[in-house]
Amino acid sequence: MRTTLLGVIWLCLGLYLDALSLSGQRIETVDGEGSQAAVRGEKLLKRVRRGWMWNQFFLTEEYTGSDYQYIGKLQSDQDHGNGLVKYVLSGEGAGSIFVIDENNGDLHATRRLDREEKAFYILKATVVNKRTGQKLEPETEFTVKLHDINDNEPQFSKEVYTGSVPERSDIGTSVIQVTATDADDSMYGSSAKLVYSISQGHPYFSVDPNTGVIRTALGPGDMDREQREHYQVVIEAKDMGGQRGGLTGTTVVNITLTDVNDNPPRFTQSIYQFRVPESSKSGTPVGRIQATDRDIGKNSEMYFTIVSGDGMDMFEISTDKDTQEGVITVSKPLDYEKKPSYTVEIQVQNTQVDPRFMSAGSKDMATIRIGVEDVDEPPLFDKASYLMEVKEDAEVGVAVGSVSAMDPDGVRSMVKYSIDRRTDMDRLFNIHPGNGSVFLLKGLDREETAWHNISVIATEFNNPRQSSHVPVYIRLLDINDNAPTFATIYETFVCERTKAGQRIQTVSAVDADEPSSGHKFYFSLASEGTHRSNFTVRDNGDNTAGILTRRASYSRLHQSVYLVPVVITDGDYPMQSSTGTLTVRVCTCDRDGNIELCNTVALSSSPGLSTGALIAILLCAIILLMIVVLFTALKRQRKQEPLIISKEDVRDNVVSYNDEGGGEEDTQAFDIGALRHPDAAAALEESAKQRRDIIPTDTLLYPPHRRPAPAASGLIMPPVSLGSRDNGDVREFINQRVLENDCNPTAPPYDSLATYAYEGAGSVAESLSSLGSASSEAEQDYHYLSDWGPRFRKLADLYGAEDSDFS
Repeated sequence: MRTTLLGVIWLCLGLYLDALSLSGQRIETVDGEGSQAAVRGEKLLKRVRRGWMWNQFFLTEEYTGSDYQYIGKLQSDQDHGNGLVKYVLSGEGAGSIFVIDENNGDLHATRRLDREEKAFYILKATVVNKRTGQKLEPETEFTVKLHDINDNEPQFSKEVYTGSVPERSDIGTSVIQVTATDADDSMYGSSAKLVYSISQGHPYFSVDPNTGVIRTALGPGDMDREQREHYQVVIEAKDMGGQRGGLTGTTVVNITLTDVNDNPPRFTQSIYQFRVPESSKSGTPVGRIQATDRDIGKNSEMYFTIVSGDGMDMFEISTDKDTQEGVITVSKPLDYEKKPSYTVEIQVQNTQVDPRFMSAGSKDMATIRIGVEDVDEPPLFDKASYLMEVKEDAEVGVAVGSVSAMDPDGVRSMVKYSIDRRTDMDRLFNIHPGNGSVFLLKGLDREETAWHNISVIATEFNNPRQSSHVPVYIRLLDINDNAPTFATIYETFVCERTKAGQRIQTVSAVDADEPSSGHKFYFSLASEGTHRSNFTVRDNGDNTAGILTRRASYSRLHQSVYLVPVVITDGDYPMQSSTGTLTVRVCTCDRDGNIELCNTVALSSSPGLSTGALIAILLCAIILLMIVVLFTALKRQRKQEPLIISKEDVRDNVVSYNDEGGGEEDTQAFDIGALRHPDAAAALEESAKQRRDIIPTDTLLYPPHRRPAPAASGLIMPPVSLGSRDNGDVREFINQRVLENDCNPTAPPYDSLATYAYEGAGSVAESLSSLGSASSEAEQDYHYLSDWGPRFRKLADLYGAEDSDFS
């Protein structure tokens, strides 16, 4: 009933407003027809009653009744209640959401509507005649608006908020802002008016009821991260301005207190004690110092310093970036005998300090006591290196200098000295093992080696493993023991036609010595060359000299070469001098003094081969000789095959002597003379009887020239011809060999086949080769050459002559 009354009131109000907006227009309603007539020609200021116009209806959302919800009534002046008028509805939701009673114009909503889904609907309505279907009223558009009710609770933009605030912040420090929204209509009533409140988080935080800003509620002394770091706050948002009956939404806010540097570092103990061996080198860790800081992150970073104590120069302290520990290290060599312990004061503080919390207690102090442990140390030299000087002509055994070392330990063990021979391979020096005196073992030459660098070792008697080295630099002092010589080999010539006093060459000198005041050379002509000399020497006073002519002409044909002896003397003590011979050739020159022709003469004074070149040539000759000897030995060496290759090898052994060579007549391949003249080779046969691979234990049973017995089994003797003395000798030799093999008690126990092949004395036609013609015993008739003509008669006489003719 209440809803219907409100709708009627709003309908009347809308009709009144529409009537005001239509002032100045004239609308007539014609009974039964609905036609309108406009007055032409003039504008009538006559107000007429509007018969059909609606702007909007209002409907409450979320209707929960069982019947259709009544919205309002459409009424037309054309409806006289006779049932001839029909109301027609169209637009958004017409026929589904909204329905109209076509007979009386009642408008209803068929279902529950939600303003948050759709706030209004636009509909159109008209009136028609049921009989004719003619429109009785123009189509009018109107709006159905939904009235909001408080049916939506506030919603926060996040279910969980995360915020942070530095610890020890002042009261009212902003932490985070939360925001909630309400889907209800904020223009109608207070359904969307929100108020924030805190339901959990007292008394640490508060929230602004209008803006949702969360702030700290306690002072700096109560908001300490080291006591409590994390907080959980529950915020409520209530609509209806916070009045009773409003809807509420909640969210959770996790707040963390961030760290500030409000705590100084503190040592875990006030006194630390460490021990370190005295042999520790610089940088060796001694120990670690721990300090704690309740802060975290960069606020807990710290650094350590040594502020006082007798070990400030001996030790250093640094900070381990990973563990934030102080690391004490050795900075200088320690000596137990000098100082066995040290005490230092160390300090720790943060690297980053917050001025708000700086105080006198922002630093902490601790004491460190370090004991030095005694170790057996090697001998210690009194110098890091030694420099000694000795003259190069010093005699063997002369002392060069001395070194000194001592055991730094308290027991003071004796020390002995020696020279590291790896630094003195030539054994030029030696050292007295007891007093460290260095002396010469060999003579020295500064011009060969000016410096000698050796290493001296000092070793403890009681513990030879404890030793130390020291470098010793020995400089040889120069003495004037080398005579000056020409700086180079001079190629000097003089023209046949010149003039007296003409300079033909400028010479200089070098000296292997190095006097402290510099070189000073004097040049003069040797005494043996002053008489009848063709040249003279002029000393220039600047370590050079000029060679001058003493006459105006020279003859290349008379004498092509002159030798000028020049005496070179140095200015040091003892004075050294040498004579250098300058070779001057006489040449034919043109008018400008340019050489045209010189004789090439091998001069006796020309420098010969150097010693190095002679040694190289000698070595080459020796190497070539060794190669020739080795090659000859390899040529003579014969490879001997073992008689029995394997013990399991029991097969018959066939030994074949089948060296045919180039035939009996070819003496270069095989000497048949030994077979034809066995008496001459008797001595050779005795040495050939023994086998090379078996040492005989018994002698032969038969003499060498004894008549042989019948041939033994396994020996094959080819038949030979007995028609000549030569064949008999060969047969005798072969039979002798057969007898030796048959009667040799050292022969192997298996059958052996020895073949002695002899081709005989040759064919009846004899050899056609000319190799043996000179040694043939047959007489040759050369008289047939006389028949060939006068040209061959002399040749026939020459070859046909008897040997006696030439004796």
